[in-house]
Amino acid sequence: MKYDPKSSNAEEFINDEEIRESLEYAAKNKNNIDLIDSILEKARIGKGLTHREAIVLLDCEIEEKNQEIYRLANKIKQDYYGNRIVMFAPLYLSNYCVNGCLYCPYHLKNKHIPRIKLTQEQIRNEVIALQDMGHKRLAIEAGEDPVNNPIDYIIESIKTIYSIKHKNGAIRRVNVNIAATTHENYKKLKDAEIGTYILFQETYNKESYERLHPTGPKHNYSYHTEAMDRAMEAGIDDVGCGVLFGLELYRYEFVGILMHAEHLEAKFGVGPHTISVPRVRRADDIDPDEFDNGIDDETFAKIVACIRIAVPYTGMIVSTRESQKCRERLLHLGVSQISGGSKTSVGGYAEPVPEDEDSAQFDVSDRRTLDEVVKWLMELGYIPSFCTACYREGRTGDRFMALCKAGQIQNCCHPNALMTLKEYLEDYASPETRAIGEKLIIDELENIPKEKVREIARQHIMDIHGGKRDFRF
Repeated sequence: MKYDPKSSNAEEFINDEEIRESLEYAAKNKNNIDLIDSILEKARIGKGLTHREAIVLLDCEIEEKNQEIYRLANKIKQDYYGNRIVMFAPLYLSNYCVNGCLYCPYHLKNKHIPRIKLTQEQIRNEVIALQDMGHKRLAIEAGEDPVNNPIDYIIESIKTIYSIKHKNGAIRRVNVNIAATTHENYKKLKDAEIGTYILFQETYNKESYERLHPTGPKHNYSYHTEAMDRAMEAGIDDVGCGVLFGLELYRYEFVGILMHAEHLEAKFGVGPHTISVPRVRRADDIDPDEFDNGIDDETFAKIVACIRIAVPYTGMIVSTRESQKCRERLLHLGVSQISGGSKTSVGGYAEPVPEDEDSAQFDVSDRRTLDEVVKWLMELGYIPSFCTACYREGRTGDRFMALCKAGQIQNCCHPNALMTLKEYLEDYASPETRAIGEKLIIDELENIPKEKVREIARQHIMDIHGGKRDFRF
């Protein structure tokens, strides 16, 4: 197989030989100052990097250059995303699954984990609880089981979620993280008006992938890896990629996920909307110590920084798998979306899950409430954003990327973030959080570049205080 980023064949656009040659090239040039400087200079103009250039930066051992990498990652983050951090929560619908994934407690052979599938009424209760926390954006999750979790169940659940308007609450964007499926089913998801379709590759190393997925439909490496192509061909504008760091050598995964981004850009003209960077965590019968490719916090931070430099227009997500301390550092290096107040069990938002019925997919490290996370972000100088305007205004896929690359997205996203934060402060925030947020909004209104936009945003914020909702640019 030859490397071809435009190919529809997984083993050509994620080409093992190209990855290994790139790793060898980086190992030879990791302390080549002239080359590193030329790569950093290219990155400064905001055009991104190839996978081979990016792995050279990741491998760099020169401390002075590593600090330069971190500073550049922070600058790129500020240039394209400002100080906004998008908030979301996962909602697990069902943990029935027919796969045999060795790193996931939902695997078929796990006979002691409670198997739960939410009814539409239970979904309604969970969504109301999430709305009462202040969430506007969900990522729904379900195991792969054609009998218990067919596509019709997913579609019905999406309709239920969108239909619920409780007090001032509404879920305005439903992202979907379910198993690789058919072109026809992706069209159904598109018609259901999903936001982003999310699918983690877990590992791009085919040999490791097949070993880690010994049974079930997920065993098929090509079908899984080519899923984003089918989704985008079916009309889904925004897709989200990710790897589970710790399953395979991190350098291989780093190159693999950037090659996947390059493939989508080459074939469809737009790369992934988001990249997620989870690490293996303890869960039910899963011991992360069984996987010997774990990465420390310092390596993890550099991975995030180098991904941010390589794909400046792509959102980056870090979940509550990571601790508060770790998440705080990653926010400075490129992360633009985080979850808050998350439950990784099926159910748990409306009512606590009894200990003997716990169905969590992984242990949560950051257990703070959404209000605590919002307050923390504002104290760090960030704007917690509950905005879903781009999706609802049709600014998705290549249209979003065009605005982002032109730097125009700031004229929409910054005021939209402030207006949705104002909604949160009015409807859900604790008094202390509200006080911090009101001052932040006053200060940040002055940072909106266009005077006309600034005045409209100021008026809308006054209207929100008066009881109106859902303004957007």
